[in-house]
Amino acid sequence: MSKGNRGFGSMFTEGLDNEENLDRSASAEGIMASRSQTLARIATGKTVADRTEWVDPDRCRPWRMHNRDLDHLTEDSCGDLIDSFLSAKKQRIPAIVRRLKDDPDFDYEIVAGVRRWWTVKWLRTHHHPEFEYLVTVQSVTDEEAFRVSDVENRSRKDISDWERAKEYTVALAEFFDGSQSQMAEHLKLSKSWLSRLLDVARLPDVLVQAFSDTHDITVRVARDIKPLTSDPKALAKMGEEAGRIQEERAVSGARLSGPEVAKRLVRATVTPTSKRQVEKEVTGKAGKVILRYTKTRGGGLTIKVPPRADVSRVELLKAIEGLLA
Repeated sequence: MSKGNRGFGSMFTEGLDNEENLDRSASAEGIMASRSQTLARIATGKTVADRTEWVDPDRCRPWRMHNRDLDHLTEDSCGDLIDSFLSAKKQRIPAIVRRLKDDPDFDYEIVAGVRRWWTVKWLRTHHHPEFEYLVTVQSVTDEEAFRVSDVENRSRKDISDWERAKEYTVALAEFFDGSQSQMAEHLKLSKSWLSRLLDVARLPDVLVQAFSDTHDITVRVARDIKPLTSDPKALAKMGEEAGRIQEERAVSGARLSGPEVAKRLVRATVTPTSKRQVEKEVTGKAGKVILRYTKTRGGGLTIKVPPRADVSRVELLKAIEGLLA
């Protein structure tokens, strides 16, 4: 993080360490100043304390540009915060919100702290109704809100490349006139890194559907696929392979990793086209091919089981039943 962007963000986020790290002897170095340093500066008059309140989480809503994929906020993914909140009997680090007007359902909009908000809501519905949501109320524009969120979350490893790329794509259009150079300069980012990140969100939907989880689409995965999408023929072949991957997943429930999906998509672009009936594969739970099949002109199936298929009889029969169905 550059000093320029840190200087802006510190007006709003100073002292907002990762909540889950408070119980560890973590270094105070990094994007946010330590909590103790911030309190000391307030005591000496060098910093003016922001307005911090305990509020009802049900009266808060995530900002439209928040970078968290709500479908991926679960008891498992937020387990560290749940344990931390229960240990402290409260949330100790405030989220950043701004006050809403003319909305009868919500009083605040969450700029940074969606994960903390989800955790408090989860605790309240799981035998801890006493928990409230600790927030710092700020008055910021949309662009400032984006930059505040970026400052707080850029170094966090629990935000996927996919989530970050989606947020940056919206910000690029709304705040930087579609100019990657302008965005990189304002956020003090490498132009090449920003370009690679945005490529994650620019993958065609037909290829995105090949991945069992969008969080598997990393900068590295997109780097291997994106250059090929500019060639219509290569894109068509990858689209066909993406369909096969989806079909295999529906039949056997197999989940390939991001790199494995990327490898198959890229490999499809260099495989020579054959006029013969295309032989399709079904992958087992271990990620290995357990059978191959082709569809005949009469609507039947020709099924082949590899001689060294490492699969149980039950799994194999289930895969065959799935094909017949």
